[in-house]
Amino acid sequence: MVRSHENQVLTVLEVARYLRMKPVTIYKHAAKGKIPGFKVGAAWRFKKQTIDKWIAKQEHSCVQAT
Repeated sequence: MVRSHENQVLTVLEVARYLRMKPVTIYKHAAKGKIPGFKVGAAWRFKKQTIDKWIAKQEHSCVQAT
């Protein structure tokens, strides 16, 4: 089965690796709504497409602030 990037769902560890952050930081940001994610039971999940859009928005915000 081929996974489409737009439908790919990532775990906390996968997002942490992708963003080069510690997993505990991903948990904290998700719980505070600083990074887009959703819970499946007790576990956080993140759509890769949504994370990529969030990154682009963060980049755009930083460029405007300077």
